[in-house]
Amino acid sequence: MLVGLDPADDAAVYRLGPDQALIVTTDFFTPIVDTPYEYGAIAAANSLSDVYAMGGRPILALNIVAFPPDLPPEILTEILRGGAEKARGAGVVIAGGHTVQDKEPKYGLAAVGLVHPDRVMTKAGGRPGDLLVLTKPLGTGVIATAGKQEKVKPEHLSGAIEWMLHLNDRAAQLAQEFGVRGATDISGFGLLGHALEMAEASGVGLEIDLKAVPIMEGAKEYAAAWLFPGGTHDNRAYFGQRVKAAAGIADPDLMLLFDSQTSGGLLLCVPAEKREAFEWRATQMEQAVWFIGRVAKGEGVGVS
Repeated sequence: MLVGLDPADDAAVYRLGPDQALIVTTDFFTPIVDTPYEYGAIAAANSLSDVYAMGGRPILALNIVAFPPDLPPEILTEILRGGAEKARGAGVVIAGGHTVQDKEPKYGLAAVGLVHPDRVMTKAGGRPGDLLVLTKPLGTGVIATAGKQEKVKPEHLSGAIEWMLHLNDRAAQLAQEFGVRGATDISGFGLLGHALEMAEASGVGLEIDLKAVPIMEGAKEYAAAWLFPGGTHDNRAYFGQRVKAAAGIADPDLMLLFDSQTSGGLLLCVPAEKREAFEWRATQMEQAVWFIGRVAKGEGVGVS
């Protein structure tokens, strides 16, 4: 076992031999959007994200499904079709799975991937001097909540869905090309929660520049209206005392950094001397990257 519970990471990694290791992970959740097909595709992209966060290539998955017996079976068909087509686009075979009855739909994947044992990316790989790179903007939690409350503009919701459908495959490939060893994906704990996990695992401090953090269109509008999901409030309550925010930061802006994300981007620790080449290669690959801060000596996460 190369990566397990001590410390915990985005997925388990088990060495098969000198040149190959197995990545195993699972994730599933209740609907974040009303359209079954997009819900299935987003859930699949989200599940595969943990494989990419470890630097791997997903190859195999199993469906995990909970479904109310009183809903039309056509809805489940569309959920599974969305997941299957997203997995196929990632080069992943879905070989069955398991279904149970439940009061509320739940869907996701148990996913398996491969990685070279010497190229595993973990939360413990950050080093002082590294630059922090984010590969997707924030805001899915607050935008989805605005959607559930029927307060969202259609273009804002469609923009968030487009980002959630986007795989982290190219981001992982880019990170591997540049020898990145510190990485995690941004999901339920929000940017600050996952950044704090990385800081503690790596034994470093992270400094985040609020102005450099990308935010989805419309997210600030719904943040100002305080339309955050329960998970975002939980994140702030749990992680907040370990985050040092500079004076003068508006509360809604800070809350967006705690916003619980679905199928978020990767947070990467990129060696500073590789910045120019990294940006050039990202442009060549059509992979979005934002430099949002740096890794420093110390502990915890600071926001300025």
